[in-house]
Amino acid sequence: MKYILWVAVVVALIIASWSMLKPIIVNTIFQDELQDTAAELDFRFGLADSKSSEELRDIVIRKAAKHDIELGPKQVIVRIRVMPHSRIVLIQVDYTELVNLYIYSYSLHFTPQCEVQKPLY
Repeated sequence: MKYILWVAVVVALIIASWSMLKPIIVNTIFQDELQDTAAELDFRFGLADSKSSEELRDIVIRKAAKHDIELGPKQVIVRIRVMPHSRIVLIQVDYTELVNLYIYSYSLHFTPQCEVQKPLY
């Protein structure tokens, strides 16, 4: 009987640990994808910044949805600045994930962001 109780406690601790760590791991992976997205996208010179920003915002929202992160357009800030010899892409995301431990629930707030500077060719 004692062993069954210890096994139940260990299983409960493993489940609780995973519930607490999963949003942090997903946020880290999402942060890396934001960095890759900003670095890989090649915006053509001369496009209106608002159109490019909207396209990039939609891409970020779709990538977040793949990780079960629900984002609205107001939660994603995209800024593209074109300098004389470079282009700077800034992506900021703001979202909250609920962690449910069956007995207790709490929210984790995440603000992943990245800034990439690329030379104009």
